[in-house]
Amino acid sequence: MLSQDAAIIETTLRSVLTDALGIAPARVATFVETTPLFGALPELDSMAVAGLLTEIEDRLGIVIEDDEVDGEMMETFGSLLHFVRNKALP
Repeated sequence: MLSQDAAIIETTLRSVLTDALGIAPARVATFVETTPLFGALPELDSMAVAGLLTEIEDRLGIVIEDDEVDGEMMETFGSLLHFVRNKALP
């Protein structure tokens, strides 16, 4: 069972994907842990990554260091969600 905070983070991440990448909310709602992101979503190219991460930082009040960003973190919805939860939840 997810904590309320973990559920809020997931909702926020889905909202950021919708707003920052222009992906339809109904499409983002279908994303599961294994949904591929970077390299699979045309909207999420190397230029879009910085904007996406900045929006995540702004909305969740976290700081994502450059050395924390790698291909594995952005590989799937689940890997990105896991990373964001670990940053936002103490």
